[in-house]
Amino acid sequence: MDARLSGYTILIVDDDPDILESMELAMRAEGATTAVAEDGTEAVQENERVNPDAVILDMMLPKRSGFLVLEELTKMEVPPVVIMVTANEGKRHMAYAQSLGVSEYLYKPVSLDRLINRVSVLLEERASQTHE
Repeated sequence: MDARLSGYTILIVDDDPDILESMELAMRAEGATTAVAEDGTEAVQENERVNPDAVILDMMLPKRSGFLVLEELTKMEVPPVVIMVTANEGKRHMAYAQSLGVSEYLYKPVSLDRLINRVSVLLEERASQTHE
């Protein structure tokens, strides 16, 4: 089976070290190059440093919320695919994330297989749009 994320760089942002590590291992197992950040400020710095194809973004972060990070990401000339992953099931939060341009909004706990699948599909969709 092909590594579905080979050739892509993915930034994973979560303040829970166990979640961060498991997501990073799963993405690497699918061939992705990864970068990680444990707070919102670090996420913005890492984004500028690695210019990722996709960002997996926790909503509740220290220093700068996932929403503030999302605002920064969507201002980029070519914004990355952004998948927000959160334990907060409030509809207002989801609507706000969508208004900011989030690519996908998933609730924790999310299976790593589902997460990889969504990242893969969204990156493929974006690639096909840019090659039309």
